[in-house]
Amino acid sequence: METVDQEAVNAVLALLAPGTELRDGLERIVRGRTGALIVLGNDRAVEQISTGGFELNVDFSSTRLRELAKMDGAVVLSNDLTRIVRAATQLVPDAAIETRESGTRHRTAERAARQTGVPVVSVSASMSMIALYMGEHRVVLEEVSAIQSRSNQALQTLERYKMRLDEVAAALSALEIEDLVTVRDVAAVAQRLEMVHRIREEISHYVLTLGRDGRLVDLQLSELTAGLGNDRELLVRDYAPSHTPSGDPAEVDAVLADIAALSTAELLDLGSVAAAMGHPVASDTLERPLSPWGYRLLSQIPRLPPVIVDRVVLHFDGLQHLLGATFDDLHEIEGIGDARARAIREGLSRMAETSILDRYV
Repeated sequence: METVDQEAVNAVLALLAPGTELRDGLERIVRGRTGALIVLGNDRAVEQISTGGFELNVDFSSTRLRELAKMDGAVVLSNDLTRIVRAATQLVPDAAIETRESGTRHRTAERAARQTGVPVVSVSASMSMIALYMGEHRVVLEEVSAIQSRSNQALQTLERYKMRLDEVAAALSALEIEDLVTVRDVAAVAQRLEMVHRIREEISHYVLTLGRDGRLVDLQLSELTAGLGNDRELLVRDYAPSHTPSGDPAEVDAVLADIAALSTAELLDLGSVAAAMGHPVASDTLERPLSPWGYRLLSQIPRLPPVIVDRVVLHFDGLQHLLGATFDDLHEIEGIGDARARAIREGLSRMAETSILDRYV
């Protein structure tokens, strides 16, 4: 049986989004209450499980799809979905393939998709439901109004979580400058970053499935998440489990994967978040002091390339030494001239003043 990753599924969902001619044809079938079985591609694997029917090889149109769906059997489209290859074809996949479905049409669709790896769409006549089967994946295509309602709720939730993230991130910056950071403070920011990331991914999926109707949702999502960039990676690099400046992408990816693997309940527990970040679990774990390397603060200085940030971090032994660096100290670093040394010195001083004022005034 063929396996399919989520990115491939998302690519097919984009082809089935509202506004596409294929989606229009599917909705016509739903309104006509005839049901349908449509194979979104034609290769040797599909031909091996197909029998009967008749060859067409005509240009695809939503009206043709609707009319052909009135007949028994499946409609097979070309790989680029621009032509209708066959109609009234009986699909005979391996009956030994496990299926979670009960209806004949849906069982055939799931088995065919699992056996060939080619996407298969099943339209239920009785339930007016469109389901996409692709490998081991099953996705029900919902009505636009239902998706828009959920996306609006998710946007409101994202706005609240982003506000809280900004608060804890600003507090962490002030604590970093004062050298008062604890594991609790870092875990709180990591927790909020992961929450915002998960909500953003959920809304991105809504945008994908909404097609052209998701443009406004996408604009709101972009506005709410503007400025986040690679904040998750920078936080991990600042507080790497190895306690050294982390330029190792594998270490950063491993920590982010461990955080992403946390369940919703575990994510709400700062101790679990701290453990995922590589801090040993103990009664006093959350109160242990930490010192950052300075990746987060340096990334906030405009027009400072990542390679220069890496050189600055490696030159100094932690953020506190960097904050105390003079213009001449910065000028010694390769690639840092007068302008950059001045920008770094003034940028860090400005952030120090602003963070402390915001914290205590």
